[in-house]
Amino acid sequence: MKLNAVGIVASDVEASLAFYRLVGVPFPEGSPDEGHHEADLGGFRLMIDSEAVMASFMPGFDTPKGNDRITLAIECDSRIEVDAAHEAVVAAGFRSVKAPFDAPWGQRYATVADPDGNPVDLYA
Repeated sequence: MKLNAVGIVASDVEASLAFYRLVGVPFPEGSPDEGHHEADLGGFRLMIDSEAVMASFMPGFDTPKGNDRITLAIECDSRIEVDAAHEAVVAAGFRSVKAPFDAPWGQRYATVADPDGNPVDLYA
């Protein structure tokens, strides 16, 4: 057995695809109406599914809320890229959770939220 994917249930697939593409996740172009999208991250996949897709095979499906117990992390190439990525995400209308800062463990760090409130760390 091996972990090979993480899935996100999105209330607005189009907004989620735009957000994750903005932070460098290579989702292929396609219609957000398809309901299921996968980005190959080199042997690991990030998946986005619409609420309708999830409800189609899960009887009694209940719309999830943002989850602060799991955070995705995006590695940036430099401290400057952390700041630029944070600025680009906020300029595109997405929410900043924590502005860029120099973490005590030596990394430049920031946290933004995807359209459903899931935290996504940007770091270098």
